[in-house]
Amino acid sequence: MPADRRPLPQLLGEARRWFDQALPAALEAAGTTPLTPAQTQLFAALDDTGTTVAELARRTGVTRQSAHQTAHSLITAGLLEQTPDPTSGRRWLLRRTPTGDHAHHQAVHALATLESHLAGRLGTETVTALRTALEQDWGEPPRG
Repeated sequence: MPADRRPLPQLLGEARRWFDQALPAALEAAGTTPLTPAQTQLFAALDDTGTTVAELARRTGVTRQSAHQTAHSLITAGLLEQTPDPTSGRRWLLRRTPTGDHAHHQAVHALATLESHLAGRLGTETVTALRTALEQDWGEPPRG
């Protein structure tokens, strides 16, 4: 790699931070309580029918303890609720509350607006190509 070329993980991290900064501002402008990046990531990983803390930890790549703390902050904010899993007497599911559903729809709309804004800056073809590349199955990381 040429010395003046930044590593791809660094570029992807900066792109992620762009959205992490823009989304709370967009939600606040829409009258929705802005979330931290950790809350946003966990909130986005929820299934509509509910998800266990263990599954959220796996999907978001954090520890169960971290996922539990973030989930608790969303419960306290009134965006999530904990309900018994109908398929298991020992598990609990996290689900969006009606307020959480509203915030989720606001976030989906805000992200679409941000993506459109980005397409205006970078070009629709560039954003489409970026999306296409990121949606591909990259397979398992190489070992060694």
